[in-house]
Amino acid sequence: MKILYAIQGTGNGHASRALEIIPLLQQKAQVDILISGYQCNIKLPFEIKYKLYGLSFIFGKKGGIDLFKTIKKIKLFKLIKEIKSIPVKEYDLIINDFEPISAWAAKLKNAPIISLSHQNAVLDASSPKYKKYALEKYILKYYAPTKIKFGFHFKSYSSSIFTPIIRSQIREKNITNKGHYTVYLPAYSDKKIIKLLSQFPIVKWHVFSRHTDKYFFKKNITIQPINNFDFVKSMASSNGVLCGAGFETPAEALYLGKKLMVVPMKNQYEQQCNAMALKEMGVPVLKKFNIKRLKKIAHWIQSNDVVSVNYPDITDEILEAIISPDYTIEGLTTT
Repeated sequence: MKILYAIQGTGNGHASRALEIIPLLQQKAQVDILISGYQCNIKLPFEIKYKLYGLSFIFGKKGGIDLFKTIKKIKLFKLIKEIKSIPVKEYDLIINDFEPISAWAAKLKNAPIISLSHQNAVLDASSPKYKKYALEKYILKYYAPTKIKFGFHFKSYSSSIFTPIIRSQIREKNITNKGHYTVYLPAYSDKKIIKLLSQFPIVKWHVFSRHTDKYFFKKNITIQPINNFDFVKSMASSNGVLCGAGFETPAEALYLGKKLMVVPMKNQYEQQCNAMALKEMGVPVLKKFNIKRLKKIAHWIQSNDVVSVNYPDITDEILEAIISPDYTIEGLTTT
């Protein structure tokens, strides 16, 4: 069996999931890897057959996506050329993690494709929905269109939604508490983060930044470029995690038993839906990261509340269900 595994290159979540999925797939079939986009900080230790420009969302510094830079970076003719260039008919199956080039190529050429992503769970009728941003919901739906879809979410809201894939690096990590807080807010500038966190001088903050390429210190705050090894080490030994309302980082923090606070990106439908789901579970949510939220941050720091989760490792069973005629998705358990 020949499989094309296609990954979206915006953010780190898709790459984190790929670290677990690809080795398992390689045990079952011949696997080629496609990645498109240019906003990922995790390097995959696999041969990449197709590295495409694709279509990425650009993080801003004021709490949301930088729409101007995102639109400016779009290369429409290159996008069309890349869609036409992928030989999707050479594959028995395409497994797609919210990757637009292979999804549209498969749609246009009627190639077999299954979508396996967090975005599918967000769009599922049974998961929490944010009522605003109808345009963003529309974009999310048609960005990487497929008919057969399965998703991952913080909870299993339906039979087609599984709990998160937690990478082995996290599952095998020794969990401690050295008292610091791990911070990852890529949509905010370092200046903004430092200004707010410096209001808590007795707290030690480890800030991982997309906007710097060097380490520097501001009293009780350490700012460093994103490095997967250091980030996991910091998170596993932290007292808590303050991050955006993406999917993988909050899920990993919950799995590690860390208290969690999230700040959803502005005008980002997926993260607003994630924030709603996390809030229902008992995770505190900041609508904005500004001076007016200091009291809520202080309360979180003083709190010892941790949300308990059960995220079993069923990645291999999910993949078997997708590619083998002897298995069915309905037969899987997510609890």
